[in-house]
Amino acid sequence: MTFDIRTLVAATFALAALATPASAQSFSPDQRGEIEKIVREYLLSNPQLLQDVMAELEKRQAAAEVEKHRAAIKEHAGLIFDSPRQVTLGNPKGDVVFVELFDYNCGYCKRAMADMLDLMKADPQVKVVLKEFPVLGEGSTQAAQVAVAVRMQDKTGKKYLEFHQKLLGGRGSADKARAMAVAKEIGLDMARLEKDMASDEVKNTLAESFKIAEAMGLNGTPSYVIGNEAVIGAVGYATLKEKVNMARCGQANC
Repeated sequence: MTFDIRTLVAATFALAALATPASAQSFSPDQRGEIEKIVREYLLSNPQLLQDVMAELEKRQAAAEVEKHRAAIKEHAGLIFDSPRQVTLGNPKGDVVFVELFDYNCGYCKRAMADMLDLMKADPQVKVVLKEFPVLGEGSTQAAQVAVAVRMQDKTGKKYLEFHQKLLGGRGSADKARAMAVAKEIGLDMARLEKDMASDEVKNTLAESFKIAEAMGLNGTPSYVIGNEAVIGAVGYATLKEKVNMARCGQANC
């Protein structure tokens, strides 16, 4: 048996109609069987159609995800790019803001740290924003709490960056003990650190990161916001640089 596409489309709509009780009553058992047979035989004869349908579905889902991210970035731009609770590195007046949400126990974040550092060195016009986003358990939360307290006694970001590199670049799992050891190693005020860790500022800072992530549908690390686009995962230096250029001039190379 052979079919043209119009036959298939008509049969497919008819088959979809069978899913509703009211519509199903308008088809006899023989008609229903014939419709199902037409659709089944066509799909078996043209299996690539299913691949085409899945590809189109994935394309539309990806486009919807991009629009969701852009809407959330626009709505929460203040929190994402200019929060008083964030850590700002690089050029504070840069023309492109590069935001990273990270977890101190994330293996991909450890590897991606070099990408962020290389980008900051190579591009003096980038403003880098770091946001603690502890999603990998209690140890991650503890390490993030220490990190926020580090930020609270370091307005320049220099000590924070030193802390960040040592803790994220170190071996083993991060938790309060390891984070505190790093803070002590770089010469921070430990008594103040303990006091600040119990403050509402720490709680509110982490809550802010989770609010941003929830609005954008982010649940993993590293996640980035560059311009009006979200970038998920450790995509590598080249891709991050390309995204920065797209935000800056609308092209992969400016």
